[in-house]
Amino acid sequence: MIDARLQQEAVLRVGEVTEVTGRRISVTVDKDKNLSELFFEGDLIRNVAVGSYIDIRKGFFSLIGKVDGEFARPDTTYLAEASKVPNSKRSLSITLVGYVDRSGTFYGGTKELPLVGNEAFLLTSEKVHQIHNLVSEDAIPLNVAVSDYEGFEISLPVDGLMNSHIAIFGNTGSGKSNTVALLYQSYIKAMRERNQTLFDQRVRILFFDFNGEYSRENCLTTEKTVYNLSTRHDQGDKVPLSNAGFLDFETIAILADATEKTQRPFIRRALDEANRIGNGLQGQEHLHNILRMQIKQILQMADKERATLLIDYMRQVLPERVEEGVRVPLEIDLEWHNMMAEFKGNGTFLRSNPDEILNTELYRRVESFQFANDIILDFISICYVQLVWDVLSNRAQNEHIAPAINKLKSKQGDIRKVFDPQNVRDMFDRNVVVINLHDVNIEMKKTLPLLISKRVYQEQKDRADTATALSIVIDEAHNILSYESSREAESWKDYRLETFEEIIKEGRKFGVFVTVSSQRPSDISQTITSQAHNYFIHRLINHRDLQSIATAVSYIDKITEESIPTLPTGTCIFSGMAGQMPMKLAMRPLPDMQQPKSTTRKLSNIVPSMQADVIDPEF
Repeated sequence: MIDARLQQEAVLRVGEVTEVTGRRISVTVDKDKNLSELFFEGDLIRNVAVGSYIDIRKGFFSLIGKVDGEFARPDTTYLAEASKVPNSKRSLSITLVGYVDRSGTFYGGTKELPLVGNEAFLLTSEKVHQIHNLVSEDAIPLNVAVSDYEGFEISLPVDGLMNSHIAIFGNTGSGKSNTVALLYQSYIKAMRERNQTLFDQRVRILFFDFNGEYSRENCLTTEKTVYNLSTRHDQGDKVPLSNAGFLDFETIAILADATEKTQRPFIRRALDEANRIGNGLQGQEHLHNILRMQIKQILQMADKERATLLIDYMRQVLPERVEEGVRVPLEIDLEWHNMMAEFKGNGTFLRSNPDEILNTELYRRVESFQFANDIILDFISICYVQLVWDVLSNRAQNEHIAPAINKLKSKQGDIRKVFDPQNVRDMFDRNVVVINLHDVNIEMKKTLPLLISKRVYQEQKDRADTATALSIVIDEAHNILSYESSREAESWKDYRLETFEEIIKEGRKFGVFVTVSSQRPSDISQTITSQAHNYFIHRLINHRDLQSIATAVSYIDKITEESIPTLPTGTCIFSGMAGQMPMKLAMRPLPDMQQPKSTTRKLSNIVPSMQADVIDPEF
């Protein structure tokens, strides 16, 4: 037994400590240990190198260091007295990252420093697992990776990882999409094997899929609901949103891109008016009475400009009348008398004879107004009714309010294509939902995730006293979390970012966990990036992206940071609260049928040879 241990130590010994300067340690390598690989007990062991870990023995403690450099140190021993040519010894520059105590438990940080002369060893597989043992005995493991250098199995804990905010970064082709899918597929599978009934009842997972990568049948799980949305046509899926869900202040404010100081208060007043008016026949008659009252006030005004503006608002509400194929103008029987500064109707001064207002086309047209049975159109009509009240009472100016109403009008076609206001079913008819935004225009791509996220976040807050959890996964997050956008107003951009910043800062205490994935971390709000608890960093080349990572992830050492631009596909740096120190992981590749649809198209498949019999239908 002793002989076996001594033999093992003889093989695994690297050298000894020759210099200690704070946390910086120098280890001189034994002359016979300069091979790149060692053979021990039938296994091929990789020898120590830059980026690997080393075990420095100090009594009963194992001090764990990371090799961050090596150099040749001149030896005072000469090959031949006559030549005076010195030998050189290989030396390693080591940074201490933690220690293993007598119980075999690894702790990050520095408790003790080694002594000159302490022996240094390669890590055994047992010691590697002690260091990288992120999963306790009673925890739920996710077997998703191997250590890149040693090739040992690495499991990540469900608690500590999936109940945290996660950031996954990497350039196109770096393996980022595989990591996202792998984590959540493993998570869903592990939890359903644990207790499918309760998992499906208590845990909801919402994916925003900008490129249609995760909508494939076997990706993530087969037991999911996919909403394939489209603003190009009416044949796409529609997210269920009841009338009550649509007539929500935050929903309307988001769709209208409403500004904080003027437009949002107006929308709140319009919603209050909509609630007072109600719907159905009684609500319709109530609206008729309001319109008649407003028309009487408009046609008795002495301000032509304001009166004309308000009549134009009425034109947006009241239905057209057509006779013999010709549209009848709303103001056909009205004229303005400049000297008297009042309207004439059918030749009669209306301010002097208000009863004649009842005989005008404008007043009679009210009777033919009916609700459109379209929640969007009906609310826009009520917005104009409220705007008339506001102008009459000098509460609002047209130029401040009209853009919000016009925004709603411009979006109404897109809203109908992606939302179903008549459907009252729960969006989560299955607990895993993918919102496929691939066929949605840019404006709605920014609006929909915000709208839906706010809705589900509020729902989760309302049931936060129960044992439930919500995961929001935002793929290609730079599309909606960027603070650099010239296509939108600053106020709207600020509101969008503030909303997601609130979710990521406050959501954890309500059981809301956000995963952001992006190829451009520098474009994402620094507040959001820095709030992540765990990071998976694949290959990044752009200098700004690397700077952003260095700022957000302060506990990544310099050597690890410098390796990011050269990481192979599928390999990433994992760092965060779930681990005690950064690790370089090779993430397991998913089988072809379970992978996100994110592979680069091959030109050889697009244009097959003339001898090819079959063309891949994928292309």
